[in-house]
Amino acid sequence: MNHIEIRRPKIEDSAELHELFNEVITDTFHREGLSDMVNHIQIEIESKEQYLKSDLDSDGKCRFFWLGIDTCTNKIIGCIEYGPVSELIMACTKGELQGWIEIGTVFVHPKYQRKGVGTLLIHIMLLTLQSREIKKICLDSGYKNAQKVWKNIFGIPDYLVKDYWSKGYHHMIWKIETERTPIVFKFSHNG
Repeated sequence: MNHIEIRRPKIEDSAELHELFNEVITDTFHREGLSDMVNHIQIEIESKEQYLKSDLDSDGKCRFFWLGIDTCTNKIIGCIEYGPVSELIMACTKGELQGWIEIGTVFVHPKYQRKGVGTLLIHIMLLTLQSREIKKICLDSGYKNAQKVWKNIFGIPDYLVKDYWSKGYHHMIWKIETERTPIVFKFSHNG
């Protein structure tokens, strides 16, 4: 991706980001074979909208987003954020990750997936966290397709909660300690 700008969100980005959340989450549930989980889709969308509001209201102190913008179309095509670990992570780790930072909301518009946008966002976020001397970072996923990506980047998860979501749908959590994790990624460009 040669035409990507990374920047912080502005209040006027809210409507476009809400559309991105809706499109990516709905598409993800569809690809995972979970389209019938309409209530879960809505809860997921609303939680991401709350994370964005928290960032905008606190100027990045409570939650912190980066946006990926396609400079050819001036459209938001991806986002990533960090903030305190979720209740889900706390429950799945029996509180072991209390005080850690969670990287989340790694979303890339379906038309831009598998082109290195998500990897670029992860790279920028890890550099941001490293520059702020935040060393204890985690990332979680309950989506099978995303889990393949995270395994490729971060290896075997530190926590695996079998059948957490339903039979065959596990939840995985990776600990990413920036002092041990080299910030080097494979960028792929498939189209």
